[in-house]
Amino acid sequence: MARKKPVPQEPISFLARLKQHHLYGVVVTYAVVVGFLIQLVSRAFPYFGWAGAVPTVIVVLLLGFPVVAVLAWLLIEPKGPAQSDSWQRRHWKLSAVVTAVVIVLVVISGFYALQFSRQHAALLQSSASTAMQQHAAIPGKSIAVLPFENLSNDKNNAYFADGMQDLILTKLADIGDLKVISRTSTAQYASHPEDLKRIGEQLGVTTILEGSVQKAGNQVLINVQLIDALTDAHIWAQAYTRTLDNVFGVEGEVAEQIATALQARLSPAESATLAAVPTQNRAAYDLFLRAEYQANKGLVNYDTASWKAAIPLYRQAVQQDPNFALAWARLSYNESQLAWFGGGGENVQQLNQQARADAERALQLQPKLSAAHLALGYTEYWGRGDYAAALSDFTAALKLKPNDADALSAQAYVERRQGRFDDAIASFQKSLTLDPRNSATAYELGFAYMLASRYADAENAFQRALALDPDNRNAKVNNSLAILLSTGDIARALAAAQGDDPGLKLQRVNLLVDQRRYHEALALLDSIPDTLDNFSVNSGGSKSQQQANIYWLMGDRAHARPLYAQALAPLRAQLKMLQGINVAFVWQGIANMQTGLGQTEAALDAIDKSRSILDHIKDQVYGPGGMLGGAQLYAQLRRPDLAVPLLAKTLTTPGIGGSYSPVMLWLDPLWDPIRQDASFQALLKQYAQYKPAVIPTIPASTSN
Repeated sequence: MARKKPVPQEPISFLARLKQHHLYGVVVTYAVVVGFLIQLVSRAFPYFGWAGAVPTVIVVLLLGFPVVAVLAWLLIEPKGPAQSDSWQRRHWKLSAVVTAVVIVLVVISGFYALQFSRQHAALLQSSASTAMQQHAAIPGKSIAVLPFENLSNDKNNAYFADGMQDLILTKLADIGDLKVISRTSTAQYASHPEDLKRIGEQLGVTTILEGSVQKAGNQVLINVQLIDALTDAHIWAQAYTRTLDNVFGVEGEVAEQIATALQARLSPAESATLAAVPTQNRAAYDLFLRAEYQANKGLVNYDTASWKAAIPLYRQAVQQDPNFALAWARLSYNESQLAWFGGGGENVQQLNQQARADAERALQLQPKLSAAHLALGYTEYWGRGDYAAALSDFTAALKLKPNDADALSAQAYVERRQGRFDDAIASFQKSLTLDPRNSATAYELGFAYMLASRYADAENAFQRALALDPDNRNAKVNNSLAILLSTGDIARALAAAQGDDPGLKLQRVNLLVDQRRYHEALALLDSIPDTLDNFSVNSGGSKSQQQANIYWLMGDRAHARPLYAQALAPLRAQLKMLQGINVAFVWQGIANMQTGLGQTEAALDAIDKSRSILDHIKDQVYGPGGMLGGAQLYAQLRRPDLAVPLLAKTLTTPGIGGSYSPVMLWLDPLWDPIRQDASFQALLKQYAQYKPAVIPTIPASTSN
């Protein structure tokens, strides 16, 4: 029997297949169910505090559509002629698929919402806890005194407003129960800023004192107001109308009112200190405020010119009132400070002798004056190099004024000199809590890190100092040096030392010398004004001496020798004016010039004198740099037998990180005369791990 031929069927379109699998029904059913659930979620979740979970839940429900479509295609057979009686069974499968997927998605969404709720609650609790901790970390009895506004028609009276702020702040710092932010941290703010809450957070205080001063002839009007930094609410305000003859004591009245408003405890001694008037002499008072204005200008960049301007004003103040103890103390401090930083052309020995006498006079007049103990301590530290005695005086100052950031920094300076770098770092950090926006202290902290060879920490501290004061030259110079000593990257160090300040130019001169770019170094050096404030024993010597050294490194003896001869006599004269470790550096300068003049035996004798002083002083800040200078001089004299052992000892001496590191063995041109010596090559091998990526080419013509 012949087989029937199959009847050919027309191809079924894709849309027809979708219809056979009932996918249109799936879409409609799922859309209705999901639409209802989205409405429910959008309304219900915010009620339970889950509003943040709504978008994610909606996305999860919408992603369920392809899942339903795939399951419908696989589980629901296409409807054919012989299957018409199975529609109910297929409809049941369709409902089961949609229901199952929806249930799964609802469970997932519910689980997510619960997790979100827990995370959200934990986040809120954490935020609240953090806020409470931050608030708790700020003492309730804490205050910052913003710069007082000068409302006088004569803008030259700015010194008076500045001085009044400083005197009130000083009185407040005498109250042990108060945390008082130092003036250097508040100096950058406006007199009446808008966002006091932000300032309170930056300074770590809960209250802020604003003020203004109007001085017209003999009349003075002082307005002050104490404000809650968190709420911007006024706590207390007062206006003081005075004449210049009876303005004395206003600062004590203001401090006492603030102590009462903040419920600060006052001991009998503190009450007496607040009531004490520094002077009753109008002229002395005015001269003192003018002197303070000048002295404060020189603090950030160690500006000797500002200190030289302040000293005669202090001197005139104590001539007007010989019993003005605070003026005697501040006069002594500025004399010691000027002497320590080279004197700016003044006789350092005389400055130190006078500073000692003035500090003793201040203590005689007022034995419990913290500023007097601080001044006496600096005569021991800077003037005599007696670190133990200095630390004793600074401790006495801190007992009288526990929250004195200046005394804490003074303590850190001595600890640093003693090689107790960790203690010094801790003291500087504590000082910064009381003076958090003090760019100078942030710099000093960075330098302490450098002495400990912690260059990454040092760079962070210098960046903090520069964020507070972009013009902090010391931070810029030492940030550049930290980059050089940690990486040997001269190009990066040069980029960090840009600017027209003489100190920055000198740093770039040194870096250009390290690159053997001698002609460029000479041109840059020539652009720096030849003044005692720019060129001192602490900054590498006189201008002619530094020019001579570069010509010497170039191998140009004809230009070097006359410059050495020109600089030698004035440097010898400084031996009679300087004292302490600066004398050691003068002897090194003399040895440097005698080397250039071919006076070898005299140079060796001068180096010996320098080393003898350094060994006696035992200074862990400048001492290691002094040892290094001796080794460099021996190298220029072509004495590797003397240079290498001293250099090896220097590199292991605590504190050398402040001025040198092993990476400089490859960069410093002063080692070129002994670079090929076997002992120096052995030193290079010992420190091979510090070899920099880029080493300057040493021109054969400049080899000494």
